Order: sequence, then structure tokens, then C-alpha cells
Amino acid sequence: MFNLPKYGDGVCLARMADLLDALAVDRARLQRISVAVTGSNGKGSTAAFCAGIARAYGLRTGMFTSPHLYRFNERFQIDGAPIGDDDLARLVSRIEAAIAEISQRRGEKFGAFEALFALACLYFQESQCDFAVFEAGIGGRYDPVRLVGALSTSVTSVDYEHVELLGHSLELIASDKSDACASGGTIIYGENCRKLQPYLLEYNRYRGIAALFVRDGIAIGGETVSASGQRFDFRFGAYDFRCLEISLLGAFQFNNAAIAVTLFLLWLGRMRPGEAPGRVEAAVRSGLRDARWPGRLQVIKQDPLTIVDVGHTPDGIRQSLASLKAIHGADDWILVVGVSFDKNADEIVGALAPSFDTVICTMAHHKGMEAGNIAAAVRRANPQAAVHIAATIEDAVGVSDKLAASLRRKIYVAGGLFLAIEYAAVAGGGRAQDLNFF
Repeated sequence: MFNLPKYGDGVCLARMADLLDALAVDRARLQRISVAVTGSNGKGSTAAFCAGIARAYGLRTGMFTSPHLYRFNERFQIDGAPIGDDDLARLVSRIEAAIAEISQRRGEKFGAFEALFALACLYFQESQCDFAVFEAGIGGRYDPVRLVGALSTSVTSVDYEHVELLGHSLELIASDKSDACASGGTIIYGENCRKLQPYLLEYNRYRGIAALFVRDGIAIGGETVSASGQRFDFRFGAYDFRCLEISLLGAFQFNNAAIAVTLFLLWLGRMRPGEAPGRVEAAVRSGLRDARWPGRLQVIKQDPLTIVDVGHTPDGIRQSLASLKAIHGADDWILVVGVSFDKNADEIVGALAPSFDTVICTMAHHKGMEAGNIAAAVRRANPQAAVHIAATIEDAVGVSDKLAASLRRKIYVAGGLFLAIEYAAVAGGGRAQDLNFF
């Protein structure tokens, strides 16, 4: 979309501020209408829940997420609809012209994600959005999303990812993600951040930032899980919502939904205090119930039952696997697994392989690790498993369907985002090489 490298020169914040000024983005208004979502896992679902609540409340709602799964346009949505091709082309042209001028003047190269963030800001401003959800790309300290200046932000979870950029400890990673929040704001931390609570309270103390934690200040309980949907109770401040329904599956979605509800309540309390409680509750219920977000424990086929999951960190993969077993049962599965070449195969495969007696190892078209290397990791993690090697995603779809039919099994596809989405595309009649990830 942009003829730019993924990353620009050094820290981008100053040149990003130049770019937003050149595009006449109203930074004060951007701050007023926006919340920001950071974290290792759960950002997309949390953003979708929060945007859904705002939309149900009657607000014109923008949502910026990454990466896209099937089409580039998915990254920029207003009221649930991706940006149209004409608007996208028009805004790209305008941003490219501004980037060319600033790059020449500053002697610095922009990165593609910076351009995408600027496009979202401009698109939401032109469309007169009342509310906007911005998902960070990597971290928060130097991510363009920090320029939103959001006073309500979240860290959905922390896990070891992008350690060369974010740091080699969970404390450093959480600190980086926390820095997306503006001074005087509030950060909502997900449940798996609670073990870092003493550190995070001190980290934020002198920045004038309040910290809230799911299950400690934000109460959730009464969780029920089934293949048809999930329910939970939520309590925060004066709000007490019982038996909230969510359509997205997985026990980890309770955390994401609770964060999303709290993000919206904090924003509403600051921007529109005194709103009718009944109206707020109705929007929360509708927004959570109707939210859609592909790729997390997504059923792509019923015969045989085939489920894909885009989790790509060890903790996220373990949580998805536990939810798969709770919802659909632990037995009679075939695992299709692949890992990106820049990930730790032993960690990811080690979280999956011991739970399966039949494993198909494959290689995603985009950034896939060699299937033979995946197979070696499976054998180390589960020497008793029957291991099959499929050189391509197309082969993996064919082999898994045949094995599922002959063994009367279900299929679980996990290990990485590109693997899951390519498998879903091929199973639906498409081609992996036609997907253009960023």
C-alpha cells in the first residue's frame, strides 16, 4: 500500500507529529474521542468489543487495528465497515505527498506503520467520528499510537514478544506498553498483569497515571463457557452488570470484554458524565453480544469440525488450547501446526504438541518455518505422537481432511497467525499466496 519499509529511522514520534500537523489532524480532538489498546495478546478482540459498545451507544465509531487478516481495508473501520477502496486510495495519495515533503526536510525515512496510523487519524477525522479505538502495533512507548494522547488505555496481557525492541523481562515489556497512556490518564491491566502489580504501581506513580487491574478493582465472575456463547458478571464502580453475553469464544475473552467495558465507561464518565445508566447497560450488553473478531477459536467448517486460532505467543496459545478443550472436548483432535521463522518453535510447539496424538506439521506461505523443523520440535515435545509433514498449506488442508475422515477426528489449526489465516483461506477455496500480509 505504501512503498515504505516496515520500520522507519529510529524513534518516530517527532516526525509523526510533523506528519499529523501537515495533514491538519486536530490532535486535541483526537485525544478527546480516543482510547488506546496495547498488549501481547487480546488487543484485536478488546478493540472489537469496545468499538461495538460505542457503536451500540449511538456513537460514530472508528477502529484502527493490525494486522489485517484477509484484506488490507480491515485495518480502518467505521461503524464496523472497512474503508472503501476509493477513500483508501485518496488518503494514501495525500499521505504519501506529505511524507515525501517531511522526509526530504528532516532527512529521515518513515515506516509503513507510521503511514497507516496517520491514515487512520485522518480518516476518522474526515468522517467526524465521535469515538475511536486505536490498537498499538508494537509496545506503546515509541509506537505511533502514543501520539493519540489517550487518557484511557489498556494493557490486555503481557508475554515475551518482540524482546529485542521491548526488553527481555515482563516488567520491561509492560512498562513499554504502559507508556501509550498520557499523563493523568488511567491504564487498565489484564488479569495476567496482576503478578506485576507492585512494579506497575510504582512505575506509574509519578506520572500521575492510575492503574486498574481485572479481578482487582474490576470484578468479573459467574463465567460460563459453551460452544454457543459465553456469559459473565461484571462490576466496576457503580456499574453492576449481570449475565453479560459474549459471542467470541475462549475463557480469555472474559478478560478482554471486561477491559473493553471499562475503557468505554472511563471514556464516557470523562466525556459525557451523567448519562442514563439504563442506556449504558443496554449498549454494553448489545456491543459485547454482537461483536465479531475472526481468528480466535474460529470455527471455519463443521464437517469435519475445524477450528483455527491466530494466537502466536506461548501464553496466548496455552490459553486458547485450554478453552478449546473446555468448549469442544479434549479428545479426538488432529493438530495442524506451523510457526513463523522468527518465533521460538520449541516454546510454541511445546505448548501444543503434548495434547495431541496426531500432528501435521506445515509451513505457512508467509514467514513460515520449514515443516521439517516444526516436526523435529514436535518429536522433542511429544515423542509418542504420529507426525505427518505437509510441505505447504494446501497439502496440510488435504492431509488433515483425509486423516479426519479416516480417523473420525476434529481439526485444530494453531501456532501462528499466518498459518491459521492461510489455512482458513485455502479451506474456503482461496490461495495462501493471494493473501498480502504486512
